[in-house]
Amino acid sequence: MHPVETAARRLSAYDQYLDPQRRSEIRERADALAGERIAHVNTTADGGGVAEILHALVPLSADVGVDVDWYVMDAPDGFYEVTKTIHNGLQGDHTPITGEMRETYRRVTRENATALEERYDAIVLHDPQSLGMAPVLADRFPDATLLWRCHIDPTNAAQPYLEFVESFLDPIDRTIVSHPAYAEALDDADAAIVHPAIDPLTEKNRPLEEVPADLEGGSPDEYPFDDDRPLVVQVSRFDPWKDPLGVVEAYRRVREAGSDVQLVLAGGMPDDDPEGIEIHREVAAETADDDDVYLLTDLPDVGINVLQRCADVAVQKSLREGFALTVSETLWKETPVVGTNVGGIPLQIEDGENGYLVDPDDIGATADRLARLLADDGLRARLGKRGRETVRDRFLLPRLLEEYLTLLEEGISR
Repeated sequence: MHPVETAARRLSAYDQYLDPQRRSEIRERADALAGERIAHVNTTADGGGVAEILHALVPLSADVGVDVDWYVMDAPDGFYEVTKTIHNGLQGDHTPITGEMRETYRRVTRENATALEERYDAIVLHDPQSLGMAPVLADRFPDATLLWRCHIDPTNAAQPYLEFVESFLDPIDRTIVSHPAYAEALDDADAAIVHPAIDPLTEKNRPLEEVPADLEGGSPDEYPFDDDRPLVVQVSRFDPWKDPLGVVEAYRRVREAGSDVQLVLAGGMPDDDPEGIEIHREVAAETADDDDVYLLTDLPDVGINVLQRCADVAVQKSLREGFALTVSETLWKETPVVGTNVGGIPLQIEDGENGYLVDPDDIGATADRLARLLADDGLRARLGKRGRETVRDRFLLPRLLEEYLTLLEEGISR
């Protein structure tokens, strides 16, 4: 494993998003953790929502006086191929899990757990990739509190994969999930429910007029789409569970109905997701003859900001979804979202109030809601305003910081 350096953050910078009670709670929880050492472990420092959250959560925790470190696992490509298969299995894919896959997973997680040299009072393991470290960590550091943060939706998991993951849970003192149904699927009535959150001060989420003017990717003029024509955007990894081909089909139906709409599919290529390149190729081949479909990869954060603000409507057509922070990011910019009624998406979208919810397999309904919003400026404005209010009330970083500090205090004091 190797440590990740993070840029400094100051809680005082979030004053406009902090009421006095939350500020006081954060300070009290941080004071209670004085002298304790905390570590977070995941598999990548760049790409994906987990890394993005940790780049904010870790330095903010440090700013309020908590001694916290962040480590990324060292692993060969074969490990990530195995963990991507495990990820897919937990979301319902039935590809067999082989003995070789199990051994690769155990070996790499064991090696990483053995490589941890520092002693910590609490260690937060993020997602299934790092969970396998728990038995070795428990043996090496019996006094440490171990927490597992499951960011994905296991409610439709293939049984062999669910059983494999559950075999590592005994040493875990507390599981953290995004939805009560996830706790039920893991048969863990004591699991804590914590919703992810966005950082309103990053280049991805702050107003574009507050972003340095010379920052690369910060102007709509740098992108190939026509900002004067209707635009639909989906921001997500190139992943079969995000159903990019379903998004393309919905877009085509909107076009066939007479709209001059364009489509952007934008996503990163995280180090721990080897499947993304192949899915990107499939979508590129499917849309090669359409000059109004744009596939954009590995954009800077400010580029995602530009896309979500330029979009007339965003779509999140996930078939399975742990939470989808891209929904909150987009709602924050007052852009309405058509999302599927799966996982954490309905925690963020209230149908007809700040966006629309559709069944994940209903391409016709997706196209209908997109067309409805594209045709009605007033409707987009009303839903967009309510969307920003939803995020401000429920899905901003200071709330997440408070909840993590509370869980850490509770876990260490047990």
